[in-house]
Amino acid sequence: MRNYQPSARSKIIRSPQRASYDKAALYDILDAGYLCHIAYLFEGDPVIIPTAYVRMDDTLYIHGATKNRMMNNILEQKQTCVTVTHLDGLVLARSAFHHSFNYRSAVIFVSPTRVETGQEKTRALEKFTNHVIPGRWDEVRPPTAKELQSTLVLGIAIDEFSVKSRSGHPVDDEADYDLPVWAGVLPVTHQYGQPIADNRLKQGISLSDSIVKLKK
Repeated sequence: MRNYQPSARSKIIRSPQRASYDKAALYDILDAGYLCHIAYLFEGDPVIIPTAYVRMDDTLYIHGATKNRMMNNILEQKQTCVTVTHLDGLVLARSAFHHSFNYRSAVIFVSPTRVETGQEKTRALEKFTNHVIPGRWDEVRPPTAKELQSTLVLGIAIDEFSVKSRSGHPVDDEADYDLPVWAGVLPVTHQYGQPIADNRLKQGISLSDSIVKLKK
């Protein structure tokens, strides 16, 4: 994939050696996550809200109620900034000053548009459901026409972006390497726990195939 040429607002200034403008790197970060944070102005005040998303090609999709304040505000303002971050490790140095994190992050400047047709809404919601748990859409009841009508889906075109990441060991001052302090990286991972059945689940219903496959 062709690298994106950053603009003045998307170019990373601090620690530019950690920056990337490669779409493959961007897609890897987006596809590995479920939640993003979206910034907007409400009555002149800055607000940042976490929300679920899914990517299809060069577009992020989010959804909510038709009267969702955040979604309607970014539609009216015609632009927003979306961020996704993965924490991969705690970087523990010999000095307090050089402690850090290993991470992967993406900052995207985007233009939202309303998804108008029921067909595209359904396609986006199917993609979203299967992004959370692959194969789940075929196991559950699809949305009704009324549910689709009450759901606002936004397509957020990826206009500008930057990727930033850190990996590896701590970088201490040379004089500190002789200090008798343990230093290194404490990895941070995410894993699924034991499924907890809904307290109204009918007797005899076993785990869905999508959940069994996910836990493997």
